[in-house]
Amino acid sequence: MKKYILPTVTIVCLMIGFLIGHALNNQANAQQRYYVYNGQIYSQDQSKIDQLIQIMTQSYVDDLDVDSITEEVMRDIIQKLDPHSSYIPKEDLEITESELSGSFSGVGIQFSIMQDTVSVVAVIAGGPSESMGVLAGDKIVMVNDSSFVGKKINNEKVMHTLRGPKGTKVKLGIKRAGTKELLNYTITRGDIPVTSVDATFIIPAGTHKIGFVRVNKFAETTYREFLTALADLRSKGADRFIVDLRENSGGYMDQAIKMANEFLKKDDMIVYAEGRKYPRYEAKANGLGRFQDVPLVVLVDEFSASASEIFTGAMQDNDRAKVIGRRTFGKGLVQQPFNLNDGSQVRITVARYYMPSGRCVQKPYELGDQEDYYRDMNDRYDHGEMFDADSIHYKDTTTYYTRSGRKVYGGGGIMPDIFVGRDTTLNTPWYNRCVNLAYTYQFAYQYTDAHRKQLAQYKDWQSLEQYLQSQNLLREFVAFAKKKGIEPDEAQIQKSAPLMNRLLNAYITRNMLGDKGFFPLFERDDEITKRAVQVMSK
Repeated sequence: MKKYILPTVTIVCLMIGFLIGHALNNQANAQQRYYVYNGQIYSQDQSKIDQLIQIMTQSYVDDLDVDSITEEVMRDIIQKLDPHSSYIPKEDLEITESELSGSFSGVGIQFSIMQDTVSVVAVIAGGPSESMGVLAGDKIVMVNDSSFVGKKINNEKVMHTLRGPKGTKVKLGIKRAGTKELLNYTITRGDIPVTSVDATFIIPAGTHKIGFVRVNKFAETTYREFLTALADLRSKGADRFIVDLRENSGGYMDQAIKMANEFLKKDDMIVYAEGRKYPRYEAKANGLGRFQDVPLVVLVDEFSASASEIFTGAMQDNDRAKVIGRRTFGKGLVQQPFNLNDGSQVRITVARYYMPSGRCVQKPYELGDQEDYYRDMNDRYDHGEMFDADSIHYKDTTTYYTRSGRKVYGGGGIMPDIFVGRDTTLNTPWYNRCVNLAYTYQFAYQYTDAHRKQLAQYKDWQSLEQYLQSQNLLREFVAFAKKKGIEPDEAQIQKSAPLMNRLLNAYITRNMLGDKGFFPLFERDDEITKRAVQVMSK
């Protein structure tokens, strides 16, 4: 027994010595990680920014709004990165996320601010405002018994005021045409659906029927809406499709991948992504798509970005569709959200997206130089790119190849297979000024408001357009614009008459019938859509 005592005692002593040494080492390290200055304890582990804020808080001569300073610092740091990394304060995060979620809580109206007053453009069907009797054309002048008019009213303030947690109440004071007294409605906020598919309709083309689907963003419900739209159009006889992604700035990438899967064969590459700390991710078609063999055209323009470019690039690189329009924006970066402890969020670029051919459509940028990055769009106009494909200048001329061997390029958006430039032959200074000052939109709203009962008799865009064409809208608008300070020029008015009549008819139709009336009318005379119909008819 004695022969085991000595080794046991030795081991115990060694363990005790180790523990004592470890404790002393931790104490020494702790002393090294902290230091005292003017009676205050500071941590060596803090970043310089944290240390500076702590010193300012405890030692600065005057009281400081540290939260405000911190917000500015956060923005300044993020601006030193690429143009698509961003910082979103807590108060803005809910609205930012609701734009891509399936729904948000609010009162259920579409509004516009006219002459410092919030006007109800449309009441969302099934929403809280409809059930309470709010009507299109109503003007919101009071909220919770406080005035809600004036120059300080803007879109952000209206959204912050009318949106809120489901089940909460908001009191609206409304002025209605033909009613002298102020109408008061206490509305309980409810779920308001966010839709991604603006319009679906059939375009007859000889013996074929073309299904037209316009997607405005890639949100949580986009794929489901898109698939429902395709199925509905197919049930109505559509045997080929146009997917319109113009002015679609992107959103959730998984929705674009699911959409692309519907048109591709098994194992066709859709997109892959990789970054310095981001393991390579590949998305391939699973072969279960229900529209793998239907003829397809994709419409894009200079405002098609991100997820729109992923879908378009997958179609183009796999030689699956004709792409028609103008060069896309050029965003191929992956942002990952990181939530901060105060409820705010940073979205940091962690990888790049690559098309099946291996190209990345991200246009060049310099860290911290967002001004030059976004000036690229103006440069495109200055170079004449919006009107002539030969004026396009790629900074990266590396050549890539589609599945069939066609040349494509990266580093600056997606070049369409068929370029359609902006048509300015009917533009005049008079027309441009009226449009740029939004007088066409304002006139359309006021005209709709004044003739709502008459216009409500027409239940489809064809009959409503026929009625509007019998009215002298152009002359009424000329008089309206003159009151706003734009002097008539008869030669310019006559030259731009087709464009102006098209806009006025379309805006008034939208005010009465929504997007389902607006887009079929507006797209009928659109140059890019007409070219797509020509291609699909062959």
